Amino acid sequence: MVWQEEIDENDEKLLEAFLSKDAGPQRTLADLIIEKLKKTDANVSSELQPIPKLDQSLIDLYKGVGEYLSKYTAGKIPKAFKHIPSMQLWEDILYLTEPQKWSPNAMYQATRIFSSNLGAKKAERFYRLVLLPRVRDDIRTNKRLHFSLYQALKKSLYKPAAFNKGILLPLCKSGTCTLREAVIVGSIIQKVSIPMLHSCVAVLKLAEMEYCGTTSYFIKLLLDKKYALPFRVLDAVVAHFMRFLEDTRIMPVIWHQSLLSFVQRYKNELQKEDKDNLRRLVLRQKHKLVSPEIIRELDNSRNRGEKDDPMSITSPVSVINKTIEEDRFDIPEVPMEED
Repeated sequence: MVWQEEIDENDEKLLEAFLSKDAGPQRTLADLIIEKLKKTDANVSSELQPIPKLDQSLIDLYKGVGEYLSKYTAGKIPKAFKHIPSMQLWEDILYLTEPQKWSPNAMYQATRIFSSNLGAKKAERFYRLVLLPRVRDDIRTNKRLHFSLYQALKKSLYKPAAFNKGILLPLCKSGTCTLREAVIVGSIIQKVSIPMLHSCVAVLKLAEMEYCGTTSYFIKLLLDKKYALPFRVLDAVVAHFMRFLEDTRIMPVIWHQSLLSFVQRYKNELQKEDKDNLRRLVLRQKHKLVSPEIIRELDNSRNRGEKDDPMSITSPVSVINKTIEEDRFDIPEVPMEED
């Protein structure tokens, strides 16, 4: 079973212009351990080697666990594997099981165990070095994501700080996040409730990092959750968009949609100077359908700190919620048919 979503090929090609051309390969757990091994033995090969400080019987045990996980479909997970989160050298032990060879079902079970039993920092490392590379590789190879890996991603968001630092931000920082990857990971963000504080931090970090096209997609998804963002975050988002004032590239539709979402949600929390700057931006970076909507939203808004005009009826909520008073004895006449 796989999870997939239709992707517009034209959008995909346009966004490719914003991907980093010289981004290095993504680091995995194997890279990290091999690097550690090379520090202790300059002659060690990149093949799987016995880890220093580990007993040979322990090494054999976890190699066997890894072999079992490579063929795992359903059933119980070995107890030895469940003990890994509590071990001091948990990364070294995990490396022995060769996570890159685990079945998708095993990856889901591992994510469930590690997200529950590891602290936020260790869970972040598991997500970044094991889960994310596997997810990206599956999407790249099959143009879709195996359902169990999708469920693993969904489970990882139950530790939102680790998800942001281990999945979302590294994906965008890589400079190579494709539209397909963004849509699949983004669907998790849409479906799962994220605490406001973690969403604020994610928006702030995305706004400040180097732009790679699909960043706009994630910013839009988080803005659409309609949280009350602090002024610092709002100012960072304004600064993010203003970076494109002199950009000569054709901005993708998702960039314009992201700006529209921002203005729609937070127009009354922006300063007058910010709105003037955004109007200048929209005159430079135009979209025939979206840009007029952005201008309209800016024109029909108040500035930060201003109060609503009490004479204008902006929200008939009080009328809608007013209790209906009825007189049970005041029954209207009902016309009856003649015999």
